[in-house]
Amino acid sequence: MSSESVLKKSASPRPPLDLAALVKEYAGKNYELHAEHINPANVRTLKTIGFDRCYTRAEGAYLWDVKDKKYLDMLSGYGVFGLGRNHPEVRRILKEFLDAEYPSLVKMEAPLLSGLLAAELKKRMPNQLDMVFFTNSGAEGVETAIKYAKCATGKPAIIYCKKSFHGLSAGALSVNGDDSFRDGFAPFLPDCRAISFNDLPALEAELRKGDVAGFMVEPIQGKGVNLPAPGYLAQAQKLCRKHGALFIDDEVQTGMGRTGKFLAIEHEGDVDPDIVVLAKSLSGGFVPVGAVLCKKWIHEKVFCSMQRSVVHSSTFSQGSFAMAAGLAALDVLDREDLMANAVGMGDLIGKGVASMVPRFEFLKEVRWRGLIMGIEFGSPKSISLKLAWTTCHTLDKSLFPQAAVIPLMDKHHIITQVAGHGVDVVKLLPPLIITESDAQWFLTAFEDVMVQMHKFPGPAWDVLTGIGKMALTQRAR
Repeated sequence: MSSESVLKKSASPRPPLDLAALVKEYAGKNYELHAEHINPANVRTLKTIGFDRCYTRAEGAYLWDVKDKKYLDMLSGYGVFGLGRNHPEVRRILKEFLDAEYPSLVKMEAPLLSGLLAAELKKRMPNQLDMVFFTNSGAEGVETAIKYAKCATGKPAIIYCKKSFHGLSAGALSVNGDDSFRDGFAPFLPDCRAISFNDLPALEAELRKGDVAGFMVEPIQGKGVNLPAPGYLAQAQKLCRKHGALFIDDEVQTGMGRTGKFLAIEHEGDVDPDIVVLAKSLSGGFVPVGAVLCKKWIHEKVFCSMQRSVVHSSTFSQGSFAMAAGLAALDVLDREDLMANAVGMGDLIGKGVASMVPRFEFLKEVRWRGLIMGIEFGSPKSISLKLAWTTCHTLDKSLFPQAAVIPLMDKHHIITQVAGHGVDVVKLLPPLIITESDAQWFLTAFEDVMVQMHKFPGPAWDVLTGIGKMALTQRAR
């Protein structure tokens, strides 16, 4: 008997993977698997705030769990699903692409689809940005921008804003303005310096030092949903140009039409960014992809010779599946006029919440631009509610907004989030395809939550007190 025959007899046959059967077998066991294999601390967090749901289906602005309960997704995967989940047109194009058996990542070539997507992105820029580099994430785009700025200017320093968020990889973390993400990961890249958002004198003081390669800024800060003061970004860009630094516009969360314009910076008038970073909803949520657009002279400084033609690269950059998804997402964004919908639905929700501010003591203000929105709470006047406010902030400075987030999920099946560490802001980042009925679903639910929050003592405060005491105990340990 030949050795080949022996191998054939001894090897037990293995059936091909049946993904549907596997998912069905383990349905509802998400948190056990994550506790054992992925992130036990996050599992505890999600269970504590009642977000330990197991979703099995998604369409547009909605999710359904294992019990077939329907949820309104007002977070859209941190903005990834700008087109909604499982958009049928993007799915159609990607199915056709897979059936075509088209080549990808040959590497020793110039891929067609990335050239087409780059051309489409350039058309949508408010200024002339000549060259495009494709990434796999927003953080990788930020890393690219840091490298480009240093190489193009020959200077070492990057200026960024306090309370900013630019990603969690090592370089991106060095320009992240939230210390809760930075703790434990020092030392960071040298010559990264923080200034306050909306502070032009502070920016000019740093630029005058002469060592600044670039100023990296979000046109709307995601953590807290902080809007720029009128004229701030335009003046910041001009100061950068005056002092030989690059103006880097981080549109990872605000780009792709979320604010009602393709880039959020377009709301600021005549601004001329040197580098723009995109990601999140660029693929419609189907595959990780990002893009960095820059001026030609910057690109030529980085890729200045044939020997340096791949001096900055990434293994999965320009993957054909990602490029096809990007082309499909841009097509849907245009044909369905989703930027106009972002303006209309954003105003409907924003004005609806604003009308509640005089009625509810805890409501301070609502800030929005299109469909990025922050609902901020503030200290009330009445004695009993002030006691509730003080108690929550004594227990944990990030606790109070959970009084809204938890019942929005538990009672009304609406997914939202606290906008950052140590801020009293609930953040909304819904898909751009939401309807008037979706907006009304949220407004009705939010009003009900506000009524309940203004009853003290009450069930909402019992839940928060329990969470706060748990947090104190964990910190003590």
